[in-house]
Amino acid sequence: RAVQERWPATQAPPSSQETGCKILTDSIEKHEMMKAWLGLGSNLLQPLTQLKEAIRRLDGVNGIDVLRTSGFYQTPPWGDESQDDFINAVVQVETGLDALPLLHELQFIENEMGRQRSKQRRWGPRLIDIDLLLYEDRRFQSKELEIPHPRMHERAFVLVPLCELDATLVIPGRGVAGELLSKIDASDIFRLVEAAQEQ
Repeated sequence: RAVQERWPATQAPPSSQETGCKILTDSIEKHEMMKAWLGLGSNLLQPLTQLKEAIRRLDGVNGIDVLRTSGFYQTPPWGDESQDDFINAVVQVETGLDALPLLHELQFIENEMGRQRSKQRRWGPRLIDIDLLLYEDRRFQSKELEIPHPRMHERAFVLVPLCELDATLVIPGRGVAGELLSKIDASDIFRLVEAAQEQ
């Protein structure tokens, strides 16, 4: 079992025509570099290994550079408690992709790693989950994508690693990340110590 320390406080993605999105395009052409925040999670088949592999693949995508990675945290399942604990992390990236093409790259990595999407069990076990949490300070909603992620401000497994990197980050329409974290229970979140992370 991983050593812990207590936290202190395969379908192809649809096109924009299918989703009705008109603000963000399907183009993967580069433009000015933008910063985005991603939430990663896994609770199947050596979850820590899955997260590290996802981060490696992210950094290998043309147009995505991984800037910072949080520690790895063991967290209880959210929404469906009849499953194993998750390992979660948050990554900040710099990207030349618009938000929708960035989402498609994340979905491609999930599919390539073997994620199976279940319509019957929305918050069930995940081999790998990569959520687009924030894209600069943009707010956007379509049938396919909502930014900021609609539930990130409620989830300790997102806010704890996010605040490790930047507790002053403003989540548009919600508030400052550190203040949001102070309002929810994070007592069951554990940070994996370095020795466990390297195994």
